[in-house]
Amino acid sequence: SVKETKTFKVGEKLSTEEGKQRLVDAIKEVDELITNYSEISKGGGDSVRRYLGTVGVTSKMYGIMKVVRELRDDADDIVEYTEAANEFEAYLYQAEGAAYQSLFVEHSSAKGTPESFLATAKKDVVSMRKYMGDVAAQLKIN
Repeated sequence: SVKETKTFKVGEKLSTEEGKQRLVDAIKEVDELITNYSEISKGGGDSVRRYLGTVGVTSKMYGIMKVVRELRDDADDIVEYTEAANEFEAYLYQAEGAAYQSLFVEHSSAKGTPESFLATAKKDVVSMRKYMGDVAAQLKIN
C-alpha cells in the first residue's frame, strides 16, 4: 500500500541522496503496483492513479518528474538520461490518462470498458517501469 512520504515544500529541493532514495522508493511502489495490479485495479482508476502519484500526495511517485529533472546532472550520459526520462514521463502520463478514462468510459461515447482502459494503463505502467530502470541505471542505482 502507498505509505506516507516527505512531500515537497515550495522552493525546497531534495538533496541528491534524498532524490535517489525517492526514485528507489518510487520504483518499489511501481513494482508493487505491477505485481498486485489485478487487485489494485479492482478499486478503479483512482486506485491506480494513487500509485502513479497523480491522485493525492502520499505516493513516492508524487512529483517524481521534478526529482528526475533535479538528478539529471548526476547522470552518466545526459542524452541517454534525458531520453529515458522523457519516455518515463510519456508512459506515466499515458498510464494516468488511461486510468482516468476508465472512470468515465461507461458514460461517454468512447469505445471500451473500464477494464480495457485499465488493461491499457497496466501496459503503460510496465513500459514506464522499464524507463525508470534506465533512469536509475544512469544514476548508478539498482
